[in-house]
Amino acid sequence: MFRPLLALPLFAAAMLGALPAAAMPVEAGDRIDGSAVIDKLDLATLPAGTSRLWLRVDDNDVGQGYYVPIVVVKGAQSGPRFLLTAGIHGDELNGIGVIHQLVEGIDPTVLKGTLIAVPGLNAPGLRNSTRAFTGGHNGAGDNLNRLIPRDSHAHGDEGNAGQRYAGRLWSRIFVGNTDFAIDLHTQSRGGTYPAYVFVATPAAKRIAMMLRPDSIYVNAGIDGAVEDMLNANAIPAVTYELGGAEVFDRAMIARGLRGVRNVMIDRGMLPGKPDLHDPEPFLGNVVTNVDSPRGGWAQVRVALNQYVKKGDVLAIVTDPFGRTIATLTAPLDARVAGMGTDPRTQPGDMVVRLLSWDDSLPCKRDGCPSTVTPVKAR
Repeated sequence: MFRPLLALPLFAAAMLGALPAAAMPVEAGDRIDGSAVIDKLDLATLPAGTSRLWLRVDDNDVGQGYYVPIVVVKGAQSGPRFLLTAGIHGDELNGIGVIHQLVEGIDPTVLKGTLIAVPGLNAPGLRNSTRAFTGGHNGAGDNLNRLIPRDSHAHGDEGNAGQRYAGRLWSRIFVGNTDFAIDLHTQSRGGTYPAYVFVATPAAKRIAMMLRPDSIYVNAGIDGAVEDMLNANAIPAVTYELGGAEVFDRAMIARGLRGVRNVMIDRGMLPGKPDLHDPEPFLGNVVTNVDSPRGGWAQVRVALNQYVKKGDVLAIVTDPFGRTIATLTAPLDARVAGMGTDPRTQPGDMVVRLLSWDDSLPCKRDGCPSTVTPVKAR
């Protein structure tokens, strides 16, 4: 039947008025493997005990969802809210093992406060075994740990996919749910760390000392990193590096678990006394990367946590025939705080990372002054 054209806009307007203003990403009652799907964490709505949830962060490039697992252990008694995260880099897995074991061993009836544990922040990076947020079909991706907003009012509805994803982790999990935090990491693929904590503030230093790592790097941090954006909002936080990528290292997981429990005991969340039998950490405020000048096969000659003197041989690099083409030496007295584990080395690659102390720098042994701000992400 013919209808006048003037009627079409009126008909369309009426139809549009009947539709919701925007499609909601989460329908009431959505569940995955028996766990509720949420679009924002609201601790007040959760009962005492353990809740396992899926946060639907955003859409992916085929119109499905990115889901992040969250475990909330809400104690029977009031207390602080502790945010414990892992896997913002998708090839760094030991922290996930720490969270799994920690949650399994906590009795909510004796817990004071609330643990918010997120064992896998970077859903596409974990799926693709990549450090970056590899959300696109072209394989490229952003470093989510350089995209966390500083503004507590940021909502994550602007920018590219990585920026939106990072912003929504911030606004839908972190903001309003956190009194202090630990972000668990490892070195990236091809390298390893000892138990190694980054510290920016005096309040964060207390957390670090309870974690009892091998080394503590006192520095102002990096703009856009989880730890540093929380500290910028007066929420004490540290980054804890636990070994190498792509594995569940039982020794490192046990080390991390012991330290996290120490922090919870120190904060009054768990009963008991902190286990401080590990040696007091080495403190440094200068990191020096010793890079290879040539491409070839690197052979590291030192061990993690070893003290070296200026001029000591750290590594050699050989050509395809095994002939030495470069010898890397320590440029200063320091402690070994990281190294490459993959011998395939390109020119400019870090082979050994050193940690040392310089009294002339503004960051002192109890943290950095507020005048020293995080460096801009590269």
